[in-house]
Amino acid sequence: MGEVVLRRLAEDAGLGHPVEVDSAGTGDWHIGERADPRAVAALAARGYDGSAHRARQFDPRWFAQRDLVVALDRGHERTLRSWASTDVDRVKVRLLRSFEPGRGDAVGRRSDADLDIPDPFYSGRQAFADVLAQVERACEALLEHMRGQLGAAAGR
Repeated sequence: MGEVVLRRLAEDAGLGHPVEVDSAGTGDWHIGERADPRAVAALAARGYDGSAHRARQFDPRWFAQRDLVVALDRGHERTLRSWASTDVDRVKVRLLRSFEPGRGDAVGRRSDADLDIPDPFYSGRQAFADVLAQVERACEALLEHMRGQLGAAAGR
């Protein structure tokens, strides 16, 4: 859901070219599968198209190609940071909700007890809609962060 939402927000903001968005999991158990039908339905209900998504696993070599690696919960954050081979790459890993005002500091450390976006997999359709609402709010905040970063880079 995060990939679909952030990509759309970036495109709508005219940032579709400088901002590339993709997603991958930390586990290998769903590689090649489509998104959960409940996630696709929640996205569709809000005007997004998640039908093209296929699961894949994050490859630690991708750190070199990415400016930012966003995790949805602390477990994924820990895994991704453990895969990073340098401090530079470890700092690239941030929790999505850490971009929300008042929720994270400059390097994404937890300043709020509830930065995880819950996994709705074992819940019903409403949980997917609730998670999507959290993802949308956090992605809007992330987009604002990216605008600032792009502006700063353009001003160099």
